[in-house]
Amino acid sequence: MANIKSSKKRAKQMVVRNARNVAQRSQLRTAVKRVLKALNANDAAAATEAFTVAQPLLDRFAARGLIHKNKAARHKSRLTARIKALKAA
Repeated sequence: MANIKSSKKRAKQMVVRNARNVAQRSQLRTAVKRVLKALNANDAAAATEAFTVAQPLLDRFAARGLIHKNKAARHKSRLTARIKALKAA
């Protein structure tokens, strides 16, 4: 455990930030999984609706540094491509 006052404060801040990061990462994964679940069920309308929820989360958490911006772009690109393919089929 930290002995210096500033490092004690840092340790407390890290606990709070870690809990927030875990919760937000879980929220993001759940949103992406909802899109994937709709895609696997061949439900284009539900997939589109779920994607409209997931897309701003991906952008927001990438901007905050929770995930890398390229990871957010990759997820959005792949999900959009799958939704377009499902609508075309």
